Amino acid sequence: MLDLARDCKADQLQQLYREMEPVNLVPLWEQLAQLVPLKPAPLAKPHLWTYDEVRRYLMTAGTLISAEKAERRVLILENPGLRGQAAITSSLYAGLQLILPGETAPCHRHTQSALRFVMEGEGAYTAIDGEKAVMRPFDLVLTPNWQWHDHGNSTQAPMIWLDGLDIPTVRHFSAGFAEKLAAGLHPETMPAGDTLARYGRNMRPLQRSTAHRRPTDQPLFHYPYADWRPTLDSLAAAQSPDPHLGHALEFLNPANGGSIMPTISAQVRLVPAGFATRSRRSTDGSVFVVVSGSGTVWIDEEPISLTSRDMFVVPSWKAMRLSADEDLVLFGFSDRACQEKLSLFREECS
Repeated sequence: MLDLARDCKADQLQQLYREMEPVNLVPLWEQLAQLVPLKPAPLAKPHLWTYDEVRRYLMTAGTLISAEKAERRVLILENPGLRGQAAITSSLYAGLQLILPGETAPCHRHTQSALRFVMEGEGAYTAIDGEKAVMRPFDLVLTPNWQWHDHGNSTQAPMIWLDGLDIPTVRHFSAGFAEKLAAGLHPETMPAGDTLARYGRNMRPLQRSTAHRRPTDQPLFHYPYADWRPTLDSLAAAQSPDPHLGHALEFLNPANGGSIMPTISAQVRLVPAGFATRSRRSTDGSVFVVVSGSGTVWIDEEPISLTSRDMFVVPSWKAMRLSADEDLVLFGFSDRACQEKLSLFREECS
């Protein structure tokens, strides 16, 4: 009798669902565990992209489509758990961009914030509001929200860099805007390196009313390898490595001491040869590039071998640890900046 009553109520409940569907009502109790999980359950999966393989496809694309026709000749690093979303994590986009000798990429701006991490080539540029940042391997260059930017390569060799953007985050808010500059390229406004000279040494112009050509909340956009690598080496020489991070430094916005951009944080790490970090996990999905060295990363205890210029993703709340066969230097970026502003960020070390 009780079973019959339960079956009757279950049938009535299903009928209720069918009646509600045309008026766009859905029962929360059928989805509550998914909507409010006990812990993060990312759709993104850990994955490794080897630079040589991606470069081969990218160079082939370079023979088939021009930078002008493509506007941005980029191969997206799409997470295998996020097919069709042009995303490497649920909040971040990543791709490798190619500029061949003699090419330019037209000037535009957009509400998405972007970073460029140089993988190959020297002497090409990214220009921000008409000021060129001359790019060298493992430089970090920013194109902050709504600032005009274009790229060009007057050298004799291809230029390749990793793009990192908050495209999925902006898409989540339906807040995307973009604009193209009619002239194609922005006129030069300042000599190359002017902003780095003014703001890149933990200083700024004193005459604040007249000297701030750059936005006061986002003055610096170039973080050269020639600056950050000696700083990382000096840290390593001065102290023992952190058991969970190795030697680690975060890139900062000199205007406020915070993350490089409102939605994206960036860091570098050095794990000394023979050292192995302990397990750590955090809610920010992270993208890493092997700058130099070799070793192994374990993501939820699944090992992945690492060599120079490899790129890999660690989704939210996946445990990560590293071991270095030789000094292992990593660059990484994540959505930690955004999560901290929303009081969402958590980490757990063991």
